[in-house]
Amino acid sequence: MTEHLNELDIRYSEACDRNKQPIAKVLDEVLPEEGRVLEIGCGTGQHAVYFAETFAGIEWIPADRPGRLESIKARRQQTDLPNLAEPVALDLFDEDWEVEGVDALVAVNVLHIAPWEATGRLFAHADELLDDDGVIYIYGPFRDEERELEPSNRKFDRMLQSRDPQMGLRLRQDVEEKAAEHGFRLTADEPMPANNRSLVWKRG
Repeated sequence: MTEHLNELDIRYSEACDRNKQPIAKVLDEVLPEEGRVLEIGCGTGQHAVYFAETFAGIEWIPADRPGRLESIKARRQQTDLPNLAEPVALDLFDEDWEVEGVDALVAVNVLHIAPWEATGRLFAHADELLDDDGVIYIYGPFRDEERELEPSNRKFDRMLQSRDPQMGLRLRQDVEEKAAEHGFRLTADEPMPANNRSLVWKRG
């Protein structure tokens, strides 16, 4: 659930508070100790603030579509974290991003609420941004050919598609195929709370 908290347009998500620690535990295993991380779809900004606090050696760059940065901008002003960068307006369907030299790309709960074509765009941008040691971390619910979809995720998938036919849980194997087209391979697939997954991708 997301709601406005005050006149600064700071939004809050209960889900972000619930999953930030489990996500940070996985990120601690895959991110470099120092570097720059681009977060796609930063939303309320809660993750950006928490991860910047947690990973002091990382410059955390929050990004979201134009017109959706008010909450993270307000949170950044309140927290004044030195390693939390100015939010960047990015759309997965933009041809060029005005971001360079990042070591990892993080996307939390993005793929199932974006059109399927956005998945390929994410990996295409990652291919341009990341060097040979770069990491892609994707979190969210997924379907899988090798297991039956959990009842809660089946219900969630139906709800998303009733809202917009372009939304919906992505088949992990389809995402792997898109990643492979841009030279990335799945190196970790970890179960997370509430039937979500942590997927980690690296080159080659």
